[in-house]
Amino acid sequence: MRTVIFDLDGTLADTSGDLLAAANACFRQMGLGDVLTHPQDAGIALRGGRMMLGYGLRRTNQFNEATVDEFYPLLLEAYRGAIDHHTALYPGAMAAVEALKAAGFGVGICTNKPEALADQLLRSLGVRDAFASLVGADTLPVRKPDPEPLFEAARRAGGDPARTLLVGDSDTDRNTSANAGVPSVLVTFGPAGGDMQALRPEALLDCYEDLPEIAERLIA
Repeated sequence: MRTVIFDLDGTLADTSGDLLAAANACFRQMGLGDVLTHPQDAGIALRGGRMMLGYGLRRTNQFNEATVDEFYPLLLEAYRGAIDHHTALYPGAMAAVEALKAAGFGVGICTNKPEALADQLLRSLGVRDAFASLVGADTLPVRKPDPEPLFEAARRAGGDPARTLLVGDSDTDRNTSANAGVPSVLVTFGPAGGDMQALRPEALLDCYEDLPEIAERLIA
């Protein structure tokens, strides 16, 4: 079976608001107030919790690796408790997923969000059952851009890892697909959308309505 594997944050859903809120909860505990703002820092949010903490601490001239290590678990806890207050699926995402399935593609998710948090978010959004596989940052001993999580997501979706493509929004996703030797499709509507052309993906995705045709073309 051919498979289309999706990144989650910034690709299927805009999660930046809730991620930034979790980071700011940590900064308030440090006595720094709300350091990060939305939407200006949305791109930083989608680079992960440690990146947000480090970025905010550098902005306030307070950076210390030990502080990042101390507050990262607290950030995850804050995010777990308010994971869907500002998050929304991108327009047309689930219609594209259903169209791909109807065309015979397997569909799954490969994300660098911890698997339990990804599962919680997808269930909260009511779409977990639409995806045949979910591989998170801690599902395997390695994470993206190592290609094995992508291969595993394809296998768990019932597909051939060599006949898959990755839909993403970052250099991490581009590098993952390159390491796997499969095509990448990068979305242009996420916080980092303006930078996607420079990564030279096999295709750019301006709207989800176009994805089924792109998948047919890239996985003949």
